[in-house]
This record gives sequence, structure tokens and C-alpha cells, in this order.
Amino acid sequence: MFLCGVLWFFNRQETSPAKKTVPPPDKRIGTRLCTRFIPESYGMRMIVCEVHLLSYKTNNFKRMKKILDYLLTPIFHLHCGLMVLLFYPIQVVALHVFGDKARRRTVDWLNWTMLKGLYLMGCKVSFAGLEKIPENRPIVIVANHQSIYDIPAVGHVFRKNNPKYISKIELSKNLLSISYNLKHSQSALIDRTKGAQAVKEIFKLGRLIEFNNYAACIFPEGTRSRTGALQPFMSAGINTLLRAAPSAVIVPFVIDGHSRLMEKGYFPLKFGQRITYTVLDPIEPKGNDVEELVGGIHDAIEQTLTA
Repeated sequence: MFLCGVLWFFNRQETSPAKKTVPPPDKRIGTRLCTRFIPESYGMRMIVCEVHLLSYKTNNFKRMKKILDYLLTPIFHLHCGLMVLLFYPIQVVALHVFGDKARRRTVDWLNWTMLKGLYLMGCKVSFAGLEKIPENRPIVIVANHQSIYDIPAVGHVFRKNNPKYISKIELSKNLLSISYNLKHSQSALIDRTKGAQAVKEIFKLGRLIEFNNYAACIFPEGTRSRTGALQPFMSAGINTLLRAAPSAVIVPFVIDGHSRLMEKGYFPLKFGQRITYTVLDPIEPKGNDVEELVGGIHDAIEQTLTA
């Protein structure tokens, strides 16, 4: 009775609905409602107590993630920069002293350290379908393109297949370990303004993987997707590779999460993103129309991204 009297005292002036304060809808979302009914015989109305514990925790978590975005992004970029710088002289020494096999081994370690750097941003990294990667035959890796971090991912997942890349020629300059690897791994460095040169380089790469059972990676979107939405695939590069390497098998590779990590560009990166690398079922291209093949690969990758 005493408690009811105290509650009545504090609520007796709330006779006008205009004076009633109601939390805005956004404050009520995600909250717990704790209601207590007091009999009308006591002249009391229902008292609704909104407990904002859940929303308070949620808002604090979002603020903490935003702070971590800004605090950890410089550390992540510093890690990547140091790895690229550190492995440059190691690659040079390995190539000139121990040969190309030793250089490839140092690149494997570089790719591994670059992927491990994702944990600095709180990323949850997972791999799927690695057992589907063929052995002892040439491979054409067809992957979607979300960021510059796609290259270490391809290099790490397909490291046993000695992957080569179809890359714009600009990346072969001023990027230390990355440029050195592109130039000395016999990747196809193409000038987008010179179609004949691009076809020649891609065909040359196709012959290389055909005779050595290597892998060649191509990003048929042609450019990075900043939103993660899959762009149309261009079939010309894949067609050239398959003409040069008729015994090659196509392996679709899905990269999911890099675009979310870089939603705001290089700064700040987004903390705590889930990143998944998925190898899809290999496709035998013999006897199939290239345009239909490319369309089917596009649909399979898109389906995996939206699953």
C-alpha cells in the first residue's frame, strides 16, 4: 500500500496526455518491456517500465566496433606493408641463390602472412571445397574480384598448383614483393589499351599452364566490385586460355567478404567481417560453348554469394 501511494504521488500530475513522455520508436526497438498491473480500485493506471538493457548493449557494441575500425586499420595496413617490404629482399635472394622453386616458397609464406593479417581486423576466415581442387593437370581459376586482397587468397588456396595471374601491367611496378612476383612468376601482364598485346600474353600463359600443369587465375569482371555485387563476366580471356590450354579444367573460386571489409575504402576497414573462400565443382570445358560456360560460372558464383 505504501508503494502504491508513492507511485500515485509521482503520477498524479500526469492528468494531461500532452505531458506524457513516450520514448521515440527507435528507442523502443530491441528493448524488453516489463509491465506491472495495479488494480483500478486503487486509482492507479498500468505502469509500463521500459528496460533498455538490450538496446544499450547493442549501441555500445556498435560504438566499440566503430572505434576498433579506426584503431586497427592502421595496424592492419602496417602489417601488410611490412610483409610486402620484408619479403621483397627474401624473394630476390631466394631466386638468385636457390632458384625459382625457393622464390615460390617465399611467395607462399607471403600469401599466408597476408591472410593471417585479416585476424588483426577481427575477421572470421573460413575455407570450403578445397578438396575439389584437381591435381596434376592445368587449371583455369575463374574468380570474382572484390579487392586487392583477392590475390593472396588465390595464391594461398591454390599454392600447390603454382598459380599465375592475368594482371594489368601497372601492378608490375612499385609494389615491391607483389610486382616482383608478377614479373618473375611468368604471369600475363596486359596493357588494357593494346588488345593484341593482351591476347598474346594470355595465350602465352595458357601454353605455360598446359605444358607444366600450372594454374592461371582470371578475374572476368575486369575490375573490382566495390559493393560485392557480381558484375557481368567477359569471356574473351577465358576463351583465349582454353584455346591455348585445351586440356585445362575450369575451377570457379568464390571470394565473399572482402567488399564488406572495404565498404568505406582503405580507411577505415570494417572490423569483425566474415570472409569465406569457396572452391566450387570443377567444370570440364571440352565440347561446351564458351559463352554458355561463362554464363553458368557467373550464375554459380552469384548463387554462392547470395546464399
